[in-house]
Amino acid sequence: MAVRSPNLHASLHSFCLGAIAYLSRALDDGAEIPFSFEGHGSPGRPTLYEYRPLVREFVESRADTIAALPDARAALQDLRREPAAAIFARAHARSGARAGEDEALVSSVLLPLLQQTAEAAGGATWDDDAFERAYAELERSLFGSRRLYAAVAPVVGLSLGAPADLGGGVRIRAAAAGELAAHRPDAAGLAPAGFGREPDRLCVLELEQELPVGEAEPPDAPAELADAVTALRLATAGPIAAGPVLFERLDWRPFGVRPVLPVAATAPPGEPVRLDAFRAGLAAELRRRLPLADDDRELGDALDRFELALFQDEPFRSEQLRASLVSLLGASDGLYAATLRAAALLGESGRERAEVLGILRSLGEGGAGAAALDAVRRALVETLVHSERPALVRALDEALLGVRPRPAAKLDLQAVAR
Repeated sequence: MAVRSPNLHASLHSFCLGAIAYLSRALDDGAEIPFSFEGHGSPGRPTLYEYRPLVREFVESRADTIAALPDARAALQDLRREPAAAIFARAHARSGARAGEDEALVSSVLLPLLQQTAEAAGGATWDDDAFERAYAELERSLFGSRRLYAAVAPVVGLSLGAPADLGGGVRIRAAAAGELAAHRPDAAGLAPAGFGREPDRLCVLELEQELPVGEAEPPDAPAELADAVTALRLATAGPIAAGPVLFERLDWRPFGVRPVLPVAATAPPGEPVRLDAFRAGLAAELRRRLPLADDDRELGDALDRFELALFQDEPFRSEQLRASLVSLLGASDGLYAATLRAAALLGESGRERAEVLGILRSLGEGGAGAAALDAVRRALVETLVHSERPALVRALDEALLGVRPRPAAKLDLQAVAR
């Protein structure tokens, strides 16, 4: 392999060689590499057992000592001088502090390189070829033509028939066995209780994007996944949450752990739901349109108050739902006008409109039930799909006056309500 950075190659070679020597001495002093003994069976065939040394766990348990080795400090100096490593230095960095950058480079570059070298060599023994293969992979990540960023967060409150693409590089899929532990050994303690065992706790939200070469800032994954959670809540009416943390990787290397935004990480009360093809498509459409709220303050306020209402009891829930509906369709005319417009928006027939109006009137009485919560949700969904909220309000007023037909529904609202 043609080495792109001879100084970096030399310092990382010295670091791995010194770290392997330290691990070897630890074994000589009585330490042991943990192992797993896994059985692989199939019908009609004898079970085959695999002995697998857990080299990564052995290295992780000594990470602080390894990071303090003289060769590690020298390697960190060379990494800080390398512009291509700047994005790794930003992972976990605390307010630009040097200690934070060093911690990030250790966890995202040095330890993975050491782990790959040691695992390929079978433990705490040195193998030049194993190091060169691991280093070649690192150089491809540092100096390649593209970088692949991904963030994964566990999801609760929903089961899944098939993976669903939510657009913008976001998808929801079943979690792979041991996937979170591949990011961090303590991932099980950072995941929701029962994750990986309960039927509604088997999925992950994943954001995957290619980054331009030289890009030193990762995407705003917490905001992107929070939008996906909002879209799923609107599309399914389910008690969906993600997090409480998301796990990042860059070119399949551990990159960082970040908190999910609190409103998305908190699970509302309710029964788990199943994401079918219709609601998955609706969630993708809603996620694509949620940025409309960036330029429409009233729409953003309506969405925020609706999500806050999911977590509150009476009378605060009715108060938030009233404010949400007024922001959405009130247009400075108050709650009564907003309920009339919502009834016209959601009801196909006069009977249906009267039924919706009766449900929404309960908001003014401070005793909103599940039906009122769902009506506000459906109004948000339909407004987002129409895109032009002010134009929709004007069209609903004209329909109420009888000077034009009711705005055509963009969705099968009966399907959305089920």
